[in-house]
Amino acid sequence: MLLAIDSGNTNVVFAIYDGDTLRGRWRASSDARRTPDEYAVWLTQLMALEGLVPKDIDGCVMANVVPAATYSLKTLCARYFGGPPVTVGEPGVELGVPIRIDRPEQVGADRLVNAVAAHERYSGALVIVDFGTATTFDVIGADGGYEGGIIAPGIYSSMDALHNAAARLPRVAVEKPPQVIGKATVPAMQSGVFWGYIGLIEGILSRIGQEYGHAPTVVATGGLAAMFEAETNAIHNVDPDLTLRGLKRIYEANRKV
Repeated sequence: MLLAIDSGNTNVVFAIYDGDTLRGRWRASSDARRTPDEYAVWLTQLMALEGLVPKDIDGCVMANVVPAATYSLKTLCARYFGGPPVTVGEPGVELGVPIRIDRPEQVGADRLVNAVAAHERYSGALVIVDFGTATTFDVIGADGGYEGGIIAPGIYSSMDALHNAAARLPRVAVEKPPQVIGKATVPAMQSGVFWGYIGLIEGILSRIGQEYGHAPTVVATGGLAAMFEAETNAIHNVDPDLTLRGLKRIYEANRKV
């Protein structure tokens, strides 16, 4: 079985694949102070609920965008799951797709993993919209090449900034308001955030299409993808397991037999 780790700025996701079957997926808040042993206690207890034990794991793969967490996650794999992980972005780890930007080393590992997974499943040129800590738009060529992208503030970051900057504005849930024109502070804030992001999504995707020469197929991932997809025709597919599938594919391509 394979342990796949997607370590982001807000959450770290651990998933176990048995062949092509996803046996378990668990999420923890990102905290670079967490030790390998703390991760192990938490993860092995959750695995046990699915009838899994550490010795079931025969390989690990990781994408990490939090440098301070690298040591703990690598040590977790080496100490409890049989060996160091295949780590996206490290020398010798092949992605199998060209990267056509000025500074390839600056692209987040998760964005490249998404490109690998999306090209494998969808045909033609693509745009991947990832609703994470930041909202990212990544353009993938028809041959799978990473062409570049756009980074916008994430929706939760935007809502926190609004709350922190204005003394009388509360924290509100991310949800579609009953109408566009809010009749009170909370629905007015929800409308600004929700419909503001619909406008951002549609506007950026439209401009990508104009600059690229045609409108690529749009694949959305991340926890809020389904909610936004329901309100716009600009998103064609929602793929919640995109990053995990990409990690699995990269492990298979780099596994030492």
